[in-house]
Amino acid sequence: MRPPHPLKDIAAQAGLSEATVDRALHGRSNVSAAAVRAVEQAVLELDRQQSQLRLGARTVLVDVVMQAPARFTGAVRTALEAELAWVRPAAVRARFHLRERADVEELVETIDRVGSGGRTSQGLLLKAPDDPAIAAAVDRAAGRGIPVVTLVTDVPSSRRVAYVGLDNQQAGATAAFLVSRWLTPRGVGDGEGRRVLVTMSRSTFLGEHERVRAFEDELAVLRPEEPVLVVSDADGLDAATGDLVGPALDEEPGVCAVYSVGGGNRATLAELRRRGRRVEAYVAHDLDEDNVALLRSGAIDAVIHHDLQSDCRRAVRQVLRHHRLVSGAPLTVPASLEIITRYNLPTRWIDPA
Repeated sequence: MRPPHPLKDIAAQAGLSEATVDRALHGRSNVSAAAVRAVEQAVLELDRQQSQLRLGARTVLVDVVMQAPARFTGAVRTALEAELAWVRPAAVRARFHLRERADVEELVETIDRVGSGGRTSQGLLLKAPDDPAIAAAVDRAAGRGIPVVTLVTDVPSSRRVAYVGLDNQQAGATAAFLVSRWLTPRGVGDGEGRRVLVTMSRSTFLGEHERVRAFEDELAVLRPEEPVLVVSDADGLDAATGDLVGPALDEEPGVCAVYSVGGGNRATLAELRRRGRRVEAYVAHDLDEDNVALLRSGAIDAVIHHDLQSDCRRAVRQVLRHHRLVSGAPLTVPASLEIITRYNLPTRWIDPA
């Protein structure tokens, strides 16, 4: 059987030897199930990135390591692959290592595999917690000549070459402004106990930590009478978010608004409905399919959004700059934020029906 792509390309994409790929493609023995899955995944990724393979320019292989819910990593994958067709002057391919849940040790192991053991890699796009072990792994990657660009959340104490994503302090302050304008003034007899619920996916993500800190600081100025209740470490997954939010709502019946930093909004809203609660303001992050549907239905009021495809374009550009394929040195590039409501959804999200 003729391979669907050059054997060396499949091997590089899968991180396996050409001999192993050849055995997997021809159904021979002595190939593990994990290797077969890696080859199948590599072929799918190469199929999606086919237009890049026709270019005669230098090929740059970039690894993407991310810990985030599938709804977010899927959006990043789609955005990056859409951008690859337009990258010049190099042909850029992406290899993905995506996890919804991962402890620091697993992420460190993944980072350490990038560009080692015969696996070729010219760059690493990383979304991971700001942890000393992660920073050390980034430093080791840099020592192997691999430029690391942190995406969405930063690891600033590492040797990463750039951070691409939101100015998270700006985002948190903007969320506080929106919430403060939607909340009704507290009147005489309202009593104590009103709270603004803040949900985080993981407290060790620097970007989320910066958003929450800025939100708390700004809300303390704009609405000092409304304290903040933070619920964290559900990884943005609906089931885990519901398990944390439910008890928090039982302990704090005065929750009057929600700032969702890390996702899991369907679960948060379900817990509110289960208790017959309505909030006066609900602000979330990221324009994924879940949040678009919730905006349309009026369940949430606003989404603080940044264009992932633009982020991916900037991130890849920093890798190309490191390799001197484009002019300039790698640099941190803050993304512009947008406030999206049900009335100004981008065209691609508008339901034609």
